[in-house]
Amino acid sequence: MVNSYVKSYTYCMKMCSSTTPHTQLAFQVMSQSVYHGMCHIIGTPEDVSCRRDMVDISEFLINQLHTSDEGKEMQSGSRREGFRFHESDIDQMIIIPRHRVIWDMSQFGLYNTDRHKLILCNSSESPPGFTLLRLLPSEYTYTIVYHACEWKNGELYISSSKFSEITCSLIRPNSTMHGPCGSGLVGRKMYDYAHCFVSDLWPPTASSWIERCHVWPPQHVSSDIVRNGCHFVAIGHKLGNHEDLEWRISFSQAENKLIYSMNHTQFSTYGLLKLFLNEVINDGLSDEEKLLCSYHMKTAIFWAIQQNMLTQWCPENMMAGFWICFKIVLKWVYNGVCPNFFIPQNNMFLSRIYGEDQRNLFRRLYELYEKGSSLLLHISPIRDYILNHLIYSGPIVSYNCTLVFEFTFDDKLYKEIDRLDSITTSNLQHCAKALLTIEQLICSPLTSYMIILLQTVSATVLRSTAFILHNQYIDKSGNKNTYIRDKKSLHLLRLSMKFGYVSDMLYIAMFYYKTFRYKEALSIIDISKVKMSQPYVLFRGNGQRLAYIEAVGGQPWSTKMKQAIARNLTLDNQICYITELLLEQESGNRSRRACILISPFILANMLDFLICRHNDTSRAQAALDNITALIQHGEEDFVAKDTMDISWEILGICQEIKGNIQAARFSFQQSLKQYPIFEIQLATRERIQNLNDQERH
Repeated sequence: MVNSYVKSYTYCMKMCSSTTPHTQLAFQVMSQSVYHGMCHIIGTPEDVSCRRDMVDISEFLINQLHTSDEGKEMQSGSRREGFRFHESDIDQMIIIPRHRVIWDMSQFGLYNTDRHKLILCNSSESPPGFTLLRLLPSEYTYTIVYHACEWKNGELYISSSKFSEITCSLIRPNSTMHGPCGSGLVGRKMYDYAHCFVSDLWPPTASSWIERCHVWPPQHVSSDIVRNGCHFVAIGHKLGNHEDLEWRISFSQAENKLIYSMNHTQFSTYGLLKLFLNEVINDGLSDEEKLLCSYHMKTAIFWAIQQNMLTQWCPENMMAGFWICFKIVLKWVYNGVCPNFFIPQNNMFLSRIYGEDQRNLFRRLYELYEKGSSLLLHISPIRDYILNHLIYSGPIVSYNCTLVFEFTFDDKLYKEIDRLDSITTSNLQHCAKALLTIEQLICSPLTSYMIILLQTVSATVLRSTAFILHNQYIDKSGNKNTYIRDKKSLHLLRLSMKFGYVSDMLYIAMFYYKTFRYKEALSIIDISKVKMSQPYVLFRGNGQRLAYIEAVGGQPWSTKMKQAIARNLTLDNQICYITELLLEQESGNRSRRACILISPFILANMLDFLICRHNDTSRAQAALDNITALIQHGEEDFVAKDTMDISWEILGICQEIKGNIQAARFSFQQSLKQYPIFEIQLATRERIQNLNDQERH
């Protein structure tokens, strides 16, 4: 059955190569179905706008909290662009503080050399797009910069190879070098952290780009791009005379601004090109065999838009846009020349695609080209939408975020908030600075997505402040001062509930347990269990859609969060919440993990057990049985797979407290078998060793 539709589609696409009105209409309708499918895969315009707004405000807030001696962070890659592909890496650039790159000595006077250490470009001996960086004389420079320097012709140059070796594991220990980045796994995600230098000035070698910006991007975008300069990442040209010294000029920030300026059809076409690359061109190839990368696809669509190769980028023309970009790439491979969008003299194929590899790649791409637009059927995520169009040839329904899609949109929104609610505050001064910065931001023009994220971050900071305040002055003051301090902490926790989730009540329960107010803690636990058990409560995407819409449909997001959204509890590894989990937090901290996430259903029952183990053993046993059932019966609706290591750990802790040594050992061993998301293995092994020591004595 499917094969007949595939044949029908192939025939249809061949017919669309003619220019009759009927075939043109068929091609346009087919394009609409592809666009509709891409809206499901990469998100609607509102989805993408939501992601970008929240990434932007999160990055701005984090950088505002950094001191002048800390490197500013700049997210890059597909996640920053607005995609949420499963395989998307965490790409981040860290700008070396107090250093600025200039292009010639005439720019020296633009800077106060007491504040900025200057670096001079020397591109005379480097291929286009690359440069040497000469460190100008200064009384002080950043230690890692100085250690990366080499003398050349009596002048001090920063070695890109030495610099990348030094910075490789600064963010995450045991990272491996991947181009200019330190790379590895954090949780289940690959990360690439690249330390870099910044220039506030536009490169002279990219001046021709400014002159090309007649049609796209708009003048305000191109002016903003030029005004913000460029960056330099630590990797040289393989065919350069000084590969170990050379630095690549990076336009990552400019590229993000260009992608933000695309309309949704252009952005969807870019997404389709990325899928085509991964699902078709590079399918089955090892990393060494992959000659084309997503950056080439990005460059192709940049050129296609700027050269006005398609007069109107709209859903009806989406396949035409895709086809134009594919032919651009095909031509580049045939000629062996891929011109960088900003510096066209920089041929990005020069050291990568040539000789036999080039001929084989062109042959492979041309075979795909001959298939016509039916090659889209090889892209599995989009295939179903094309086949559904052939089966049902009715009108395309606009994919708008109406009430019907409210549940799905809200779920995506909360996942995005969870990912970005990552500010860590280790002391009261940091907490105060964060709250002051948020207060100032709230007074500025913001989108609704930015506001809801800032409200959530405010709640997180308030909770951190409450526990830090309690921990900082514990056992250091009299009863009256202790009472006043704890009253303030409790007020902050209750205040955080105004912007928090329904499950955030458990932070108050932890605080009551920590301060020996067990009756109040149990009351909060009981209330939270009742609230989280409601059918309309959404946790990890699980919840009854109709019940959710009936309960909170159309309400403000803050109301929805407070009444109908539960999430994992976040324990900042620099803050003690309850002493029973301190060992696990210390283990994560040693591995530079910022926090531990715990299912609210697991934590509620853990607190229940800890409080009742002396005076209500039946309730304590019921809580222990609940934890066991949630873990052993694979209740993924309540316990995420990625929190199973800490969940088994908590079960083992409770069993050890109860005196069941054999069961505790089994639980700790099970914890070690889970994927080490939170890197608590040091604590787990220590607990097993303690059990063994107990048995010996």
